[in-house]
Amino acid sequence: MNARIGVVLVVCLFVASLPAGIGAAGVGPGPEATADPASEIPAELTTASADRGAVPATASRSSASDLLSRTTVLRHRSDREDVFEAETTISVPDSVTSLELTLQSEATVTATDGFEQTDDGSYRWTETTDEPTIRFTMPTDRTGYDGHHERVDADRIAAHAHDGGNADRSAAHAHDGDGYTFVDTGDWAVVQVPSVGLSYSYTDPVGVEETVRVDGPGATGGDIAYFGPVTEYETAGEQETVRLAVADDASLAESPAAIGDALAAASDRLDVGASRDEVFVVAVPTDVDWAAHGIQYGESDAWVVADAPLDVASNVWLHEYVHTRQAFANPDVDTTTETEWLVEAQAEYYAALLALEQGHIEFTTFADALEAGAASPAADARLAEPTTWTDDRADYLKGALVAGELDRQLRLATDGDRSLDDVFRTVNRADGPLTETELLDAIESEGGSDVRAAAERYTRTEQTPEMWSRAAHEDAFEVAVAQFESGLDGPIESGGESWDVVGDSLTIPAGDDVTIPVSATNVGDREGTADVTLAVDGADVDARQFELSAGDEATDTLTWRAPEPGVYDVRVGSDRVTVSVRSPSSVTVTALRIDPDDAGPGEELTATATVEAADDRPGAAVLTVRTPDGPAGEMPVVVSPGEPETAGTTLTFDDAGSFEVVVGNQSRVVSIETGPIERVDSLPGFGPTATLVAIVAALLVARGRR
Repeated sequence: MNARIGVVLVVCLFVASLPAGIGAAGVGPGPEATADPASEIPAELTTASADRGAVPATASRSSASDLLSRTTVLRHRSDREDVFEAETTISVPDSVTSLELTLQSEATVTATDGFEQTDDGSYRWTETTDEPTIRFTMPTDRTGYDGHHERVDADRIAAHAHDGGNADRSAAHAHDGDGYTFVDTGDWAVVQVPSVGLSYSYTDPVGVEETVRVDGPGATGGDIAYFGPVTEYETAGEQETVRLAVADDASLAESPAAIGDALAAASDRLDVGASRDEVFVVAVPTDVDWAAHGIQYGESDAWVVADAPLDVASNVWLHEYVHTRQAFANPDVDTTTETEWLVEAQAEYYAALLALEQGHIEFTTFADALEAGAASPAADARLAEPTTWTDDRADYLKGALVAGELDRQLRLATDGDRSLDDVFRTVNRADGPLTETELLDAIESEGGSDVRAAAERYTRTEQTPEMWSRAAHEDAFEVAVAQFESGLDGPIESGGESWDVVGDSLTIPAGDDVTIPVSATNVGDREGTADVTLAVDGADVDARQFELSAGDEATDTLTWRAPEPGVYDVRVGSDRVTVSVRSPSSVTVTALRIDPDDAGPGEELTATATVEAADDRPGAAVLTVRTPDGPAGEMPVVVSPGEPETAGTTLTFDDAGSFEVVVGNQSRVVSIETGPIERVDSLPGFGPTATLVAIVAALLVARGRR
């Protein structure tokens, strides 16, 4: 009896001494006690709405992607001029647990695969496929305006970040709001790309990758689509590429090269932020009762009638291009009633100024166009009060003249150092509706209290500036100005890692801060103010100003917090970097080592994780080291496919006992002892195999004594 009890005690002691994960069946990896921190978030508590643009997945699927891919294919229905067809397919990543899709009310669903309709009219993902598809039709013809936006926008899904836009009612418009803004003639069509609202739940953050294409002859920039044969031309600027799609049924008044050059020059000239990789413009046929000579819609898409000339002050090509740079006018930001006038006034003024600067028109043509704003009834309008506009083109006429006069006064007040461009750049950073106070503050910040007072007079009263002379124009606009060069100034840092990758790419974990050293140099021959901005996907996220004398240089750092996973274009001056933001699930922890595996209270241990990319793309994460007391440290890591990396951190434990250390899905147990520590691994015969042999021997001895 006593012998049997002794054996049980020996077995218990030996088993208790084994590392976590070793049982009667042998030696194996530790239990999967804790996964990556993000996986601890209940899916029902972590949701994203339509304006985030991300989408769902089930845990049973094997894809390791952290990007939601949304592909929309558009088809022309030559048998029906009233509708066109759209088919949206969503590739749902693993971390998404539920998804709902909302279409515009005008959509008519014709087929679904993997979606079911809900009581409120949305479509819920059924999880029967990881690539659900919905096919629907949308009306083609759109007409008329409602104020300064298209009537067709009234039913847009407001949460969709990439939809909406400004419908241009330029001075060249022919039908006073009547006529088509989008149309299908049967032979060809120009239509709005339909918006699709998404809401989802997830366990790990996901990003969105969107693709829109035309099935058959045609072209699209993602917000406007043209159905029919086209010829495309590309002109590369310093920041943007201009894609000009010329309909085969259209007859251009200007050469494609001249139009592309004018738009690319405007892109390079306007240092106001909100630039994109690409601007898409369609030259449409003229044999339609159009409501305007051009429409800008979405982020950076537009159509312009093919016979629009370049050698006019009301240059529709340039007017619509300026709209693509007005981030403050995006429906997700927008204006208040008091600043509504600025949208068209700015576009009309800059169209004339850029045409003058590019040599398309003479000063007299420029002056005649702006002077029209000094005549009644447009001149009688109080721009900040649209209800006082007896001429509904007051913003195009008086607004353009006021914008020009403020530009002139800003230049004079600062000896050419500041201009309306700087105000434009400032208001583009608005993250909510642009208020009158914000606009006036920006004007005062750049030009002083006198220029602000002038802005108040011209927008709050019926007072109207006079058009200035050629000599006055030369005094303000043709002075020598300071010239600056700006760009990256050293390695980019994130999560403890650094990259020297100008013109290259880097991979960082989602939610991590990115620190970007920048520099500015005055390469001109007079002092001035350099504006250095950090732009991500065309939107300014941080900026610095430097007062620099000729030849001087200054440095600083700009910061950005990487949002959900995706691929981002990051720019400072002429330097650009492609940043791939990955979720923590983009890496896999394949091994964990703790050195030593036993220590005394307060003694330092080193945790080292071996990490691999979870798929065939670079992975990045800030791994959390967890103990029973909670997070105990972090391990930033970036890993290339097929190239394992190690990351480490130090740990200490204040009390004696056995403690589990977890990184990713790997865990190890360490022993903290108060007395002298005997390194068992230095004695022969006490590995896991020897331990099991001792257990068996003890059992045999006990059996022999019965």
